[in-house]
Amino acid sequence: MMQAKVKWLDNNTFVGRSGSGHAVVFDGNADNSTAPSPMEMVLMSAGACSSVDVISILHKARQKVQDCEVTLTSERADSVPRVFKKIHLHFDVTGQQLSETHVERAVKLSADKYCSVSIMLTGSVEVTHSFSVLSTE
Repeated sequence: MMQAKVKWLDNNTFVGRSGSGHAVVFDGNADNSTAPSPMEMVLMSAGACSSVDVISILHKARQKVQDCEVTLTSERADSVPRVFKKIHLHFDVTGQQLSETHVERAVKLSADKYCSVSIMLTGSVEVTHSFSVLSTE
């Protein structure tokens, strides 16, 4: 079982502590925020989760990955609750002699099988993926 706690600090700022002891600050202020909002954290969590999968799969395929960056774009509902309607993850994977087929497979496996965060969101959010392979040669 996974557990966490969130404690109010002041104004709309909170600190979350994971069961494993890690802390992260959240800020619900629209203006002058001091940390990411909870919705920004959800978006970044989808990117981090999927990136872990993509890198792991490419390393298992013995691909020479030197960098991986995912850019996330989203569309939210106009009215409350301002849930995500669409999220797009675009991966820029850089390395030597990277196989486009391997990168495509890694992104697809993350999207369809491994990334718990984005798969959980697909029940109510349109989640799409794309990628670019960049060579360092």
